[in-house]
Order: sequence, then C-alpha cells, then structure tokens
Amino acid sequence: MTLYYLHGFASSSQSVKAVQARQFFASHYPQQSFVALDLAYTPADAMAQLTAVMNTAPPHAIIGSSLGGFLATVMAERYQCRACLINPAVAPHQVLSEYLGEYHHPVLQQKFTVQASHMAELEQLMPVRLRQPANYLVLLQSGDEVLDYRKAVSYYQGARLQVISGGDHSFQGFAGYLPAIADFCQLSTASHPHGPMSRK
Repeated sequence: MTLYYLHGFASSSQSVKAVQARQFFASHYPQQSFVALDLAYTPADAMAQLTAVMNTAPPHAIIGSSLGGFLATVMAERYQCRACLINPAVAPHQVLSEYLGEYHHPVLQQKFTVQASHMAELEQLMPVRLRQPANYLVLLQSGDEVLDYRKAVSYYQGARLQVISGGDHSFQGFAGYLPAIADFCQLSTASHPHGPMSRK
C-alpha cells in the first residue's frame, strides 16, 4: 500500500512540502512506499491520472495540500482510506474561478490554461458530504491568505481538526507536523526499527 502526496495548484512534486515529506518518510519509514505525483493541470486529466495510479497501487493514505487536499478528499472517499489535508481547498471551483487564464510552470516548464469549464468539473467532483469524517486529519493556519480556513472547519466537521493561529497558505512549519501525520496515517513502526521521530 502506498502513501501519496498531492501538491496544490501550479505546484509540483518538487515543492518544499513534497520534498520535506519525501525526506521524512525515506528517513523514518524507509520500507513505506511514498509517491509524490506531478498532477495534470485539468481536473479530468488529474482524476484519470490518479485513478490509473491508485488502481495499480492502492493508497494506504493520502497527504494533500491546498487543491491537492481537495483531490485527496475525492480519492479518500473513493478508496475509504485516511487523508491528511494541509490548508485544503473547499469548493475550489469558487476560488479558481478568479484565476482563469494561462500559466507557465517554472519547475515543469509547461504551459497550462485554467478555463471556466474546469470549474464545472471541480464542482461535480466535490463530495456532498464525507462518509467517514474520522478518516481525515485537517491542518489549518488561520493566516491563510488564499483560502478561508473557516470553510474547511465547517466542511470537515467530525474530522480531526487542528487550527494553528497565524501562518499562511504555504503552511509554515510543515516539517514539524510530519510525525503526527505519520501517526494518523497509521504507518507501521516496523518500517523503522526505532519508531517515528521524537516529538521534541
């Protein structure tokens, strides 16, 4: 079973949080399969990609940031696995409608266009309600300048919610939360003979 990391809008598998997560799990859970994907930029293509990959290697758990948190929710509902969400986008069609246009990704060196039709696709993907809210750990920073954290508090009622005062959309101090994320994902400590990182 694989642990997946899903990045946010216009980000990549080389983002700061993705790299921190990859290094943490490689060091502390070396036998755990960890995959940080470079997601397709259109909702339909991203879902096709996730479906193909996860059907081949089912998720043990999913970590998702921002728009990746939304996609992690969609896939966690499908596979009924645990998901850890970092400042997740709720109803992203309402947010991204303000970001229509062409973008160039500096890491992947690719151009992509955000279109109005993508908003309808995102709206259709959004689960009306969560079947098992306890499957979710939701980490929010109240200083998020892109997303209103209160929408996530409302949508993820019944989940394990942690609201940190201040911070920003990038989620400051993410690396310090990785031991708690690993615990929530119920990773086997057998993967690491000394157990997870000390919480000093």
